[in-house]
Amino acid sequence: MLDMTSAKGAMTDKIRNGQGFIAALDQSGGSTPKALKAYGVSEDAYSNDDQMFDLIHEMRARIVNAPSFTGEKVIGAILFEMTMERMIGGKPSAAALWEDNGVVPFLKIDKGLEDEADGVQMLKPIPNLDNLLERAVAHGIFGTKERSVINAASATGIEAIVAQQFELGAQVKSHGLMPILEPEINITIADKAEAEDMLRDTLLRHLDTLPDGEQVMLKLSLPEVAGQYKAVADHPACLKVVALSGGYSRDEANERLSQNPSIIASFSRALTEGLTAPQSDSAFNSTLARTIDSIYTASIT
Repeated sequence: MLDMTSAKGAMTDKIRNGQGFIAALDQSGGSTPKALKAYGVSEDAYSNDDQMFDLIHEMRARIVNAPSFTGEKVIGAILFEMTMERMIGGKPSAAALWEDNGVVPFLKIDKGLEDEADGVQMLKPIPNLDNLLERAVAHGIFGTKERSVINAASATGIEAIVAQQFELGAQVKSHGLMPILEPEINITIADKAEAEDMLRDTLLRHLDTLPDGEQVMLKLSLPEVAGQYKAVADHPACLKVVALSGGYSRDEANERLSQNPSIIASFSRALTEGLTAPQSDSAFNSTLARTIDSIYTASIT
């Protein structure tokens, strides 16, 4: 396990000042079959969840062990709970990320979404959250990520979803962890730009309520208007704004990201696009290196 007393300051500085992006390696039970299929592993390759999670862990470990996956361009990585509990290169995953690669470890803590109401999908309750957060601290995790979804420009729905995110963030902060609050806007909705205006203003109001010196991070969909979230990123209560690819192709996600210099990437599918299990290590590593270079360039532009 990591000595967080000495590591936490260095991790905070890495996220605040580091040049690069955060890799999202946190596919959960619901999204793992799709991620494996894109990786060239069909559903007939496994017969139960244990085998499925073994295969996705092999993919994640292969990414983390690749020569290009270092803190030089990848400043953080978000892990699934089962990944945190497993080993990479003979070390617990979080320790492998930070000690071997200089990559700050985060943990996905959400357990799925409620049915849509008032244009949003709130977070489901997270059973035994305090226990999970205690285990995260013991493993040397720096922060958490929790995702909910906005499906319409509903002022009351967006207020509810942001309030829930900040409430959960306060619980995360009470354990000494840094929350990444993720009120994702569905990129397919017709009123996406209007929803983004509402979300920006709501986030700023909630950031204003945080005590002096307290900070959170935010993970947001790439906006329609360049610079949409600059005021959020510049707020003293915001450590960093990161962007999800959200269904955009990697090329489009990078293009949109490059138009928003206050934001860095936190891509999942766009990071693993083009990687397949049958690839030789040479082909896999070179594909990943090109991908990391492209996301890095878009993040620092």
